[in-house]
Amino acid sequence: MFRLLFYIIAAIFMISVVRMVAGVLMKGLGSLFEPATPTQVSNPGVPPGGELKKDPVCGTFVSAAASVKKSIGGSVMHFCSVECRDKFRG
Repeated sequence: MFRLLFYIIAAIFMISVVRMVAGVLMKGLGSLFEPATPTQVSNPGVPPGGELKKDPVCGTFVSAAASVKKSIGGSVMHFCSVECRDKFRG
């Protein structure tokens, strides 16, 4: 009876060790075949960095360089889209 219990525990332990080793090997080999990923994701049309402005209509923050602008009373308002610009009453 104890021998059977010992064999079951040993089998579970060996299966765990084999799975762990196989997982480490697959992870190591998988990283060899993955394509190189760029460090910065580029978004065409939107310059990286820069000052963020808050859209007064929906509250979204948008890059000042990529925003839709509207001049109101001598100040420039920044909007995330043409729809928000058209909704604005100022």
